[in-house]
Amino acid sequence: MHFTVIYSEEAIETFDSIGQQIQARWGEKELVEFRKRTYKVIEIISKFPLIFQAVNNSEKVRKAFIHKNCSMFYAIGNTQIEVLFFWDNRQDPIFL
Repeated sequence: MHFTVIYSEEAIETFDSIGQQIQARWGEKELVEFRKRTYKVIEIISKFPLIFQAVNNSEKVRKAFIHKNCSMFYAIGNTQIEVLFFWDNRQDPIFL
């Protein structure tokens, strides 16, 4: 079963923000690579939503590793997955 993937407003904003940071620091090539990795991870979770680490023992919210500097948080519903936000791993840790 494939899950439909939807994006929260915050996910769109944080994805764009991290993309801008990558482009400013490392250039267009790294930005393209970041986007490819992100889309590949989204494709994987649409097929296997439980593959990534649960957050605070929650089966519904999970953290997907995109790159050593970026992770993506998502919530699993009955028929869809909502990408909640992207996180720059170099920031202070968050606790959900």
